[in-house]
Amino acid sequence: MLEYKQLYKDEICIDLFKDFIRRQTVTKCWRRENGTWVIKDDPFIDDWTEKDYKILVQCLENTAASGGFVYAAFYNGGLKGFVSAEAGLFGGKHRYLDLSSIHVSEDLRGKGIGKTLFLAAKEWAKENGAGKLYISAHSAVESQAFYKAMGCTEAELYNIEHVRKEPYDCQLECIL
Repeated sequence: MLEYKQLYKDEICIDLFKDFIRRQTVTKCWRRENGTWVIKDDPFIDDWTEKDYKILVQCLENTAASGGFVYAAFYNGGLKGFVSAEAGLFGGKHRYLDLSSIHVSEDLRGKGIGKTLFLAAKEWAKENGAGKLYISAHSAVESQAFYKAMGCTEAELYNIEHVRKEPYDCQLECIL
């Protein structure tokens, strides 16, 4: 049985991720060449280490503590997906709120969990004064297909901090 709930700082810990499988096998990614988006071969496996999970826990704790949104999906009591959105509008007239993460455990992808999490983040962002969600998303073809299905398009205004941290990520927005 799937259960969704908002997480608060005191609920976020490394043990929360014991049933979560981050693994993603990537074969092709979107790349910008001469101002045009093209699909390129770029095979690799994305799998988090214990250090990555510790950093994630710190980030999610900070998001929850600073007034942001952390929302999770549980299956039979185990964490199987989560989304986070940061408090604090940016982008002037664009009124962006940052969707800082969204992940679904490998064993339950394709079951609508990501869509439910994304829609919850959109609703939270709208309730908190945003006009759009800003997403700096992995350029894997599968990841981008998800965002396109959610109605996301290339961002009108790029957040330069995101571009510096992850230059191959796609910068997207989703109107609320």
